[in-house]
Amino acid sequence: MLSGKCLKKISLMTVFLIFSLAAPAHAEEVAKINFADTAWIMVSSALVMLMLPGLALFYGGMVRRKNVLSTIMQSFVPLGVITIQWVFFGYSLAFGEDIGNFVGGLDKAFLSGMDMHTVEGTIPAFLFCMFQLMFAIITVALISGGIAERIDFKAYVVFIVVWSTVVYDPICHWVWGGGWLADMGALDFAGGTVVHISSGVAALAAALALKTRKGFPGRLMIPHSLPFTLLGAGLLWFGWFGFNAGSALGANESAVLAFTNTQIATGAGMLGWMAIEYFKMGKASALGAASGVVAGLVAITPAAGFVEPLWAMMIGFFAGLICYCAVIVKMRLGYDDSLDAFGIHGVGGMWGALATGLFVTVGGTGMLAGNFSQVGVQVIGIVAAAAYSFVVTYGLVLLIEKTMGFRVDEEAEEMGLDNSQHGETGYNLV
Repeated sequence: MLSGKCLKKISLMTVFLIFSLAAPAHAEEVAKINFADTAWIMVSSALVMLMLPGLALFYGGMVRRKNVLSTIMQSFVPLGVITIQWVFFGYSLAFGEDIGNFVGGLDKAFLSGMDMHTVEGTIPAFLFCMFQLMFAIITVALISGGIAERIDFKAYVVFIVVWSTVVYDPICHWVWGGGWLADMGALDFAGGTVVHISSGVAALAAALALKTRKGFPGRLMIPHSLPFTLLGAGLLWFGWFGFNAGSALGANESAVLAFTNTQIATGAGMLGWMAIEYFKMGKASALGAASGVVAGLVAITPAAGFVEPLWAMMIGFFAGLICYCAVIVKMRLGYDDSLDAFGIHGVGGMWGALATGLFVTVGGTGMLAGNFSQVGVQVIGIVAAAAYSFVVTYGLVLLIEKTMGFRVDEEAEEMGLDNSQHGETGYNLV
């Protein structure tokens, strides 16, 4: 017979073994979290969120004084509206279980299957979800630049919910969620295709569907506050470090490369725009400098972690030139992309996506290494995202216009959207 002391030891050992074997997967998951990565992506998420007030000021300064509040609201309100859409089903459609290589399922709707211990890569899944949410928010906000000064606010709210659901979420899944473009090997480090091509082309489609503002192009519609626009451009530049470097999803070498390329390409974009403006007009304008900044930021986005710094400089500089030309062509063609959302985000995103295939040397190969097929894949991604976004957006805008009305009437437009849509004015100076 065993003594009492032996029985006690055996009992303690048994209990220890039971707890050791049952130490769940929870302990393994916690161990996978890299806290440096987590801290960086939390900061990056906040930086991308700051881009919304930056965009609001950038766009708000470029409209007439009677429309400043409405324009700022069009950048501000997606922070609330798209957050709820994303939690309900947007995140699941973008990153849920693949359905036909086209869209995600509803397995992650209402953040199902996630808790504070669930891990995505080396960061908590909740954090990955929030970081991606900021991209969804900024994308729909960018579209407002193409249709500023002429849209009904409640119709705009409906539009951004539906557009995010039927355009952004599927395209995001194609590239980042395991869809067909990802399978083809399309490269988009931080959103040239997913964010800028989709939103820029959508802005063009919406502008064409809603037609021009009253008095365009004959009436002078000059920016009411260029200091607003320059401040907004500075905030966008600052927030874009989170946008691009955060897309490495970790505090690592890739994030550092993206950070470096973002700064270099943006500076080059500003210089490129000012150079061609000076050559054409003999002066470099403040609005041109701000526009060149955004053009450089847009163009480097898909390539940020894939190219070396000198190529980033070339991408940014040519973005300034190309986007300037796109804005000039707008005036000749006569379509009213109010704040040049297509000319900068659409065209800049296309150039950046193509340049990624031309100059990629990090994490892949492109034209420089003789891999011309990568260029072909990038072109397919550009055409697919642009065509899908244009067709669906055009149809959606017409549907809303025919049912609830998207464009305000002439009287409300003449009065200004601040007063007619919000019952407020941006400036109450006596």
